[in-house]
Amino acid sequence: MTLEEAGARLALPKGTLANWVSAAKRGDGATVAPGGRSGSELEAEVARLRKELANVNVEVEILKKAAYFARESLPGTRK
Repeated sequence: MTLEEAGARLALPKGTLANWVSAAKRGDGATVAPGGRSGSELEAEVARLRKELANVNVEVEILKKAAYFARESLPGTRK
């Protein structure tokens, strides 16, 4: 696929796409994504966010169980 075709599909100017491609090929940590962050910075953030999400999911499960047992321990709530 040419840069023109890729740029049209992504709604990006050809020059911007060419800059990203050349920066990625150099692999020198140059900015390759919008927002001024390199690919390695974005990968590190994704890993951190995945870890944080896993922790939050565990906390939610603990809170659900705690709420269930709290409800069960109140007088007149047992079935």
